[in-house]
Amino acid sequence: MLQVITLIIIAVLVAIDQLIKLLVIEHLEPIGSLTLIDGFIRLKYAENTGAAFGSFSGRTSFLSIFTFVIIILALIYLFVKKRKVDAEYICISLIVAGGLGNLVDRVFRGFVVDYIEPLFIDFAIFNFADILVTCSCIVLVIWLIYQIYREAKNEKGKNDE
Repeated sequence: MLQVITLIIIAVLVAIDQLIKLLVIEHLEPIGSLTLIDGFIRLKYAENTGAAFGSFSGRTSFLSIFTFVIIILALIYLFVKKRKVDAEYICISLIVAGGLGNLVDRVFRGFVVDYIEPLFIDFAIFNFADILVTCSCIVLVIWLIYQIYREAKNEKGKNDE
């Protein structure tokens, strides 16, 4: 049952990502950009043929295959054995959703639609799927460090007995 709920949540997040991108293509592409908060953030239409921060630009086929393999491996990891819902499970599920959102773009458009541009810092333009992947990766790393720390502390406690 958990797997079904997880797949539904992933599908809903991918649908949200794709809906936002359709709205961006329909309403933002014709005007190019729209400042939301002057000096802070604007929406700017961009077609990204690469990965994060423009790396692997023009390597859409490679990125599509790589993303597909990572998504399959992540789903296998989530669903092969019975798991509890914890930060690791949630983060990996959100990473899959974000990866799928951008994979849909690469396969059906040949590029990823980006639209969020921070103006207060020199940073890449990104999208909702990127937020899912990036924030989930950060939380996952913090969670794993915490788990390692907790296990080391428990092991030390056992050795002190």
